[in-house]
Formats: sequence, C-alpha cells, structure tokens
Amino acid sequence: MSMATTASNRLLLALTLSIVVVGAAAAAPPAAAAPPSAFRRVYAFGDSFTDTGNTRSTTGPYSFGYVSSPPYGATFFHRSTNRYSDGRLVVDFLAEALNLPSFLPPYLSLSNASAAAADGGGGVNFAVAGSTAIEHDFFARNNLSLDITPQSIMTQLAWFDDHLRKANESSKVVGDALFWVGEIGANDYAYTVIARDTIPTKLVRTMAVQRITTFVEGLLERGAKYVMVQGLPLTGCLTLAMTLARPDDRDNVSCVASVNRQSYAHNRRLLAALHQLRRRHPDAVIAYADYYAAHLAVMRSPAAYGFTEPFRACCGSGGGDYNFDLFATCGSPAVNTACAQPARYVNWDGVHMTEAMYKVVAGMFFHAGDAYCRPAFSDLLARKAQGKP
Repeated sequence: MSMATTASNRLLLALTLSIVVVGAAAAAPPAAAAPPSAFRRVYAFGDSFTDTGNTRSTTGPYSFGYVSSPPYGATFFHRSTNRYSDGRLVVDFLAEALNLPSFLPPYLSLSNASAAAADGGGGVNFAVAGSTAIEHDFFARNNLSLDITPQSIMTQLAWFDDHLRKANESSKVVGDALFWVGEIGANDYAYTVIARDTIPTKLVRTMAVQRITTFVEGLLERGAKYVMVQGLPLTGCLTLAMTLARPDDRDNVSCVASVNRQSYAHNRRLLAALHQLRRRHPDAVIAYADYYAAHLAVMRSPAAYGFTEPFRACCGSGGGDYNFDLFATCGSPAVNTACAQPARYVNWDGVHMTEAMYKVVAGMFFHAGDAYCRPAFSDLLARKAQGKP
C-alpha cells in the first residue's frame, strides 16, 4: 500500500493493528447441533476476529476504539457486546454448532469465583483485539511500539495458565476440550508497512509462524488433544486495504494483490509448520481451517453467498466505492448508524466482517467436509466421540 506521509503511515499501522488477524452457500441447511458428548468446553485464542469482549472502547486499537458503542452488535445482540461486528463471530457459530450452553465469555470479564463456573459452562475466550503473534517487546526494541494493545499470543497462553489455576482444572479437562486458535499474525505484518527496511516481511513471516507453532505446541504440552488452527483471510480484500493501496495493485478478485500474496505466503509456511507438529504429536488432532480459501470462494462469487457489496463498509462514512473514512470509523460520534441490510455486505467496519460473512465462513469450516477444514470438522467430532485423538 502507498501512503503520502509518515503521519499517514503511522495511522495505517494503528488501524491495521486492529485486524486480528477471513461457507456453505447461502442456501445451505442450518447448522446441525453436534452430539452433546462431542465437546463440552472450547478454549479460544486470537485477535479481533475472535475476541468476544476482552477489548473495549477504552482499550481497543486506535480509530477502531468504539467497539463498545452502537451500532456494534446491532444485528443479533441488539447492543454492543464488544465484538468487532454487527453480531456473532465464527467462534460464536462454533459454540452453537457444538450445542454449548452459552457463547464463550471473555477471560478478562471473569472473577476468580466465576472462572470455574465459566469453565464448567462451556469454556473461555482469551482472544484480544490487536494481538500479535510476535511478542510486543520485539516491536518495542525496533521503536515500533504504539502500546495500544500490547498483548501477543503468548500473553494469551499465560492467561490460559492463570485460568487453569483459578479453576483448578485437571489435565483430563484440558484433554477433553477443543482448542480454537483464531487467525493471528495480520497485526504483525502491519509493522512492515512503515519499517520495510528495519523489519522485512520475510523476517516477520518467519517469526510469526514460529511463535504460532510454539503456542500450539505449548497447548499440546499442557494436555490438549484437539486443536483447530485458522490461517489468515484475504487481508487484501478488507476495505481499509482497498482504500489505502495503489489503484494498480489489484489481483483477479479486485483486491490488493501485494497484501493477499503476503497472507498466502504466511499460510503456506503455517501449513508446513502444522505438518511438523502432527508428526511430533501423533496422539493429537491438529486441524487447519483454511480462512484464505473460504474468503476467496466468497470474493469470486459473492452473489452465490447472498452478498451484493463485497468491498464497501456497512458501518462507515464517506460514501463512494468503499464508504470508509480513516477519521470517522464505525461507532465514533460521527458514525452511529450502519447500512440498512448488513447481510448483503461482506465488510462490517472496514477491517472486520459482518455476522453474515462470519456465518458463511463458519458453514464452510463446519459443514463442507475437508474443502476448507482439514481434517474435516465432522471427522474431528467423530474421533472425539470415539475417544481417539
């Protein structure tokens, strides 16, 4: 992407830090509930694509710090729940597919007393908006720290350890749970926008995937037997990227080619790393949820999935092709309403997706065999029911 000034570079970085890192066709049948014996607990990790409330307006990434205000949450919850969307996220549709008693509560909302109750009620969500794969200190040492959302994926692992202590959970509980690792890493690449010479993209890719691999292995060492890991979506199809990139930097789905190539390269390296983890841990199931392929399928044929607006932000300002203004984003005093039909839009606020898009992606992950999830989600459930990791 090209920016005119250092100031705009820094603004892009701050905005991109809120990316957290994108189903079945619109006519597909509703999700069938999994057998109650499949998974009674889910532990979720990631960034704003998975965060169900660990971030609030006062702690969110700059220019996307209005998540506690309307119209966030308007479609499903009819109020803000500090999710970066108009409604449910993919992890919420996972909770519904597994017939959990409730959506996953955010870790930071739990007291010591409620930790055990939450764990018994379906699990906990540790994802936090703006989170990176690489530890925050790395960026601080390179003078690129904004101290907005300094948590990394390893911060979330420390939170998980703290939760296990508070809830006094056993290794058997950990082994019976499903671990959902939402997309993570897009925020790391944001730093390369203003520091390509200092922190080359290739270095960030190597370090980010290594940290994700270390995180997943940490879960396995703590007794996890069933893990689902998401790749990056088409980050070049987000409204923010479309707005700031050069007009000639486009691919065959009219998205930002250079940014999508970056996500594709990241996912290839992540897949290779997961393959090595499977070899080292044959007693565990490590599934890969292909966000990139799912997002690409929608962008190639948006109408087939019910979308008429693949690029414009539903909740934004400025009109035009993208309805996105860096200085007047969703939930800010200037933008307290959204489009009339969010279900027709892929993009919600310029960086995050609508509930409708998350529902489509969830359908692809959970009900499309091994086309977008490998091994297939149904196979993972069957193996859990049989007690065979």
